[in-house]
This record gives sequence, structure tokens and C-alpha cells, in this order.
Amino acid sequence: MIPALVTLGETMCVLQSEHIGPFRHNRSVRLGVVGSESNVAIGVRRLGVPSAWIGRVGDDPMGELVARELLAEGVDVTSLRIDAGAPTGIMIKERRTAKVTRVFYARSGSAGSRLCPDDVNHSLVEGARVLHVTGITPALSESARAAVHHAIDLARNAGVLVSFDLNYRMGLWAADEATEEFRSLVTLSDVVFASHDEAQILVGDVDAAGCAAALSELGPKHVVIKQGELGYTALIEGRTYTAPAVVVPVVDPVGAGDAFVSGYLASLIRGESPEVALQVANTSGAFAVSVPGDWEGLPSVAELSLLDSIVDVVLR
Repeated sequence: MIPALVTLGETMCVLQSEHIGPFRHNRSVRLGVVGSESNVAIGVRRLGVPSAWIGRVGDDPMGELVARELLAEGVDVTSLRIDAGAPTGIMIKERRTAKVTRVFYARSGSAGSRLCPDDVNHSLVEGARVLHVTGITPALSESARAAVHHAIDLARNAGVLVSFDLNYRMGLWAADEATEEFRSLVTLSDVVFASHDEAQILVGDVDAAGCAAALSELGPKHVVIKQGELGYTALIEGRTYTAPAVVVPVVDPVGAGDAFVSGYLASLIRGESPEVALQVANTSGAFAVSVPGDWEGLPSVAELSLLDSIVDVVLR
């Protein structure tokens, strides 16, 4: 299958504490795989849309795990590069309290940070329906930033839609540096996602509707402001859409934004209406937060209706 969505960035291994409390007091941890862009690729693929991920991992067991998990999820990894000169990045996830999750990174000098324009598969990007990038990758290194812009240039020249999720990480770069890069990427994009806080980095202290309008003025036809438990505010082709989040017990909030993006882009690629795309996005986010892990709870098309019930059910 030709991937309809192509994305690129860093995917790492994660060590997640099994119990609530300081990580140092946990005697058991769960090993997994995480990465905003690969989360989206998995989510889109589970919703029936072929996807591909471009990236680098180290020549180590962690890199093997990344490749194995993505391949098992049906994501095209033919453009995965094994980098013998750098390790696979690692993230540590700590559930410090029942309502506070903290993440820490060991990714400086990682294989993922060495992503470069030569890693970008031209035919994959040019043959896609959507190229999806995030604000994380440009913050990793100059070569990674160049890879993102190279991929966008290829996509735009081939008439491929460009999707951009701001995904600001204050631990990677300062807000002023990020602002300049984000503004550039927003102007090059057709679809833009941002949390309310992230959007305010660019447009100032305005409400979600104001953020959507200000970002839309920079060029994208689809702007979606993700508001967590408040739901979303979207401005799509000049029309405003809002809805609250789907209410579910929150087990792990990390990855909800990527799930939302995957639901929206999968529907967009299938040619569904904005109303349907936003509903699928909202539902996908609810599935993601209802189980531990960034992507493990992402739904298939057949599972989307499971959250329609307001009571606990057992399906036999």
C-alpha cells in the first residue's frame, strides 16, 4: 500500500513507572516506544489509512524495539535509518501523583537528533496525501530542522497537504526561538494543530477562537486548537467548530494530542466532512487517555463507537 500519510521525527524508548509516586521508588517499570510523529502514524494506520514514518534509531536493542513496534502496527518503516554512531533516545515517564505526570529525556546527541535532509525519502513524501510534522523535530538540531523544511518543500511542490502540530517543548528551546520557527512553519502549512497555550506563544493572550483566527490569517485553511478536557475550537475553511471533550476516566493524559491529530488526519485523507473528522479526533483522544501509554489505546474504525455507551458494558 502507498502511504497516504508520511511523517518524520524522533521516536524513543520510554521507561514508565508502574505505580504512582516518585520514579526512584518504583521497583518495576514498563518499557515502551514513544514519539509524537510515530504516535500519529500508528493512530492513522489503526484507522485504516496507510502511513509511513521516517527517522533514525541507534544500532542498539532500543532501536530494534522501535522498529519492531512500528512494523507490528503496520507502519511503513522502509525509510528508517540505523545509525551506528549514536544511541536511541530514552524518555522517562513518572506518575508523580494521581493527577500529575512528568517526563524526562535522555536524548541529547541521540540518533533521532541526527536526522538530516538526506534521510527524507522523496518518493514517499511526493506520493503521500498528507505530510505531518511537529515543532519537536526542528528543536532537536540544525540538521533535523533542515530535514523538516526539505520534506515540506517536497510536499508543497508535489501538491501534498502539509500538517503541522506546534508541540512546543520548553526543555528543547526557548520560546522566542520557537516562535520564529513556528511562524515560518505555520505559513507553510495547510493544517495546523496547537494547544491553547502553544497558540498563545505565537498570537498572544487571546481566547481559543482568537488563536484559531490569528493562526488562520497566516495561511492554513484548517486550524484546530486542542483544549484538553474542554475539547476543541476549530476554524476550517472559514467556519468555526467547537465541542467539549468526550468524558472518560483519565488514566494517562500523555499522547492525547497525537491521538486527536491522527483521528483528524485519517478522516481528512478519507475525504470526510470537518464535523466527522473532529468527532473522530475527539473520540481518538478519549481512547488514548483511557489506558496507560501514548498510543496503545488508539482505536480502530470498528472501535470508535465503543465510547457511545454511558454505562459500563461487557461485550461478549
